[in-house]
Amino acid sequence: MFATGFSVAALLLAPASASAQRVKSAAFSYLPETSQDRYNQRVAHKTLPLPAGGFVILAHKAANEYAVERYDQDLKQVWSTSLPLAAGEVVEGFMRSNGQATVVVHQKTDAAQQLNAYAISLTNGQKSPAKKLLSASARDRRPGAAFSPDGSRLIVWNYTLQSNQIKAINATIYDEKLLKLKDRTYDFHDQGGFFSVTVHVGNDGSQFVTLAGDEMKKLTVRRYRNDSPEVKVMSVSVGGTFSGKVVNIFDSRFELQPDNTLYAAAICNERQTGLYHSLKVVKFDFSGEGDMKFAPATEFTPQYLADANAANGAAAKRLEDIYLTDLLLTADKQLVVVAEKKYEEGGEDSPGHTQELHLFGYNEFLTPSWHSIMAKNQVAPASEGYSSIGYQAAVFGADIQFLTWEKLKGKSDLYLRRLNVPTGVVSEPKGLGLNVAADQNLAYVKDFTAWIDSKTIIGVSRPSKKSAALMLNKIVLK
Repeated sequence: MFATGFSVAALLLAPASASAQRVKSAAFSYLPETSQDRYNQRVAHKTLPLPAGGFVILAHKAANEYAVERYDQDLKQVWSTSLPLAAGEVVEGFMRSNGQATVVVHQKTDAAQQLNAYAISLTNGQKSPAKKLLSASARDRRPGAAFSPDGSRLIVWNYTLQSNQIKAINATIYDEKLLKLKDRTYDFHDQGGFFSVTVHVGNDGSQFVTLAGDEMKKLTVRRYRNDSPEVKVMSVSVGGTFSGKVVNIFDSRFELQPDNTLYAAAICNERQTGLYHSLKVVKFDFSGEGDMKFAPATEFTPQYLADANAANGAAAKRLEDIYLTDLLLTADKQLVVVAEKKYEEGGEDSPGHTQELHLFGYNEFLTPSWHSIMAKNQVAPASEGYSSIGYQAAVFGADIQFLTWEKLKGKSDLYLRRLNVPTGVVSEPKGLGLNVAADQNLAYVKDFTAWIDSKTIIGVSRPSKKSAALMLNKIVLK
């Protein structure tokens, strides 16, 4: 491994033995969720670790009922609070702060849309009455909601449209007790016809509106503070014309850190051919006068395609269906950008696929250090969407742990890989010894995977035993 180098050797080894793991399991009640958009998971993390030990879970118990449940470190249920849902209601968000868990529910009727929230005490599970956060017309675009990194702030918003184009966002910021802090309007009349926008909120209540615009060539961040009318804007072009080819943003992702630093990544492609062109990465630092760092581009050259094919044993003629999924930051500010190949075969009831992970490492100065490809090949029936395939990841020190459900060498299990961030070296996959079922029924629910610490993982899976049900598992790595 060397700077800006490429490594696949560590990814091709056989899975290691799972004999070093210790697993404790408990019965778990869960009804698989259904959605009109089965590939868009609004709540990707349904298990939230607690600083004092244990965790809280958001579980779908019945067609019209969720429950928020707290467990201790031994998988003993401390309390369970029912959350009934009426017709037209779905869960929009789930997060915890120091004292409570918050569930945001989207309600839609023929007449209107509404976002409501419930606060649930982490101490005893007591649930507050529903708090109305926002209302909108039934004809309007679906409202949005987002939590700050520590869960102490919540922002909700709806859209002002003109000819089906976003002209403004109307937002309200709440504290963790669901008390209103600020109403805000973000205006986009200067953005033209085609752009994408996302809203983030910091732990201090500052709002960061992120844009991919200027005919999908520019990344922009606007910062709004609750104590000042000043709007600070930072912007950088990542597309344009290169060697006579027009290059646009194909996919972008922004991640807000607890210190209000924002990292952004964009996969750019050639407008005419759709060929993947490059990966661009930017750091937006709003402290002091503000600073912006732009990493040298990583180009998707013919050699990169050849390396990807070598990692997967494939013969693809071009890169396709690769989307940004994570921007992971270590304590010493080394960044790993993760992209995953994911696609559906085609047709309403076709299976979903998630394949290799493309990993890009940057040092604390945002200089590219390495890139690697983590080979995998997962498939799930249409009824499950991406709820069981893909990956979950967590950062510990200089390592990132990746957890996947796969069948390797004939063994269906949860597999753990470790990425050493300074070097870009990925360990061989290590089975956790759960003997996960490999039939056509739901066997693993990725959303419940969470790390209590670097050696303790919580997950929900179904063992390969006749008539076995889903189990809540605590896996201790030795």
